[in-house]
Amino acid sequence: MLPIIGALAPIVGKVIDKVFPDTEKRDMAKLEIMSELQKQSGEIEKAAAQIINTEAASKHWLAANWRPLTMLFFVGLIGARWFGFVPEGMSEAEYLSIYDLVKIGLGGYVVGRSAEKIAPGLIDKFKTK
Repeated sequence: MLPIIGALAPIVGKVIDKVFPDTEKRDMAKLEIMSELQKQSGEIEKAAAQIINTEAASKHWLAANWRPLTMLFFVGLIGARWFGFVPEGMSEAEYLSIYDLVKIGLGGYVVGRSAEKIAPGLIDKFKTK
């Protein structure tokens, strides 16, 4: 589940608790909303994977390689810091921001590549049923 959806769930739960005094209706509303949030999360992840796959399949070199090149650059910055090469004035917050970008970028790449490899098999299974 996407982090934003995980953050929304407790907030939505509190609002539902205030709106629905009946416990049964409250639980049913929470269940329906959580189900919809998970469904939307899956759709967003599929869209992100499709974007990455489209970029990677591009005939234009820069369009196909900008994401891996960017990740290599940021990973290089992290590696340089481990070896003591830190630019003057680079704060801990800036370093952590770069680290977060690498985590997001690699996560998106892994989701995209996984979807690319799994999708044909899933499509074949659904066609046979």
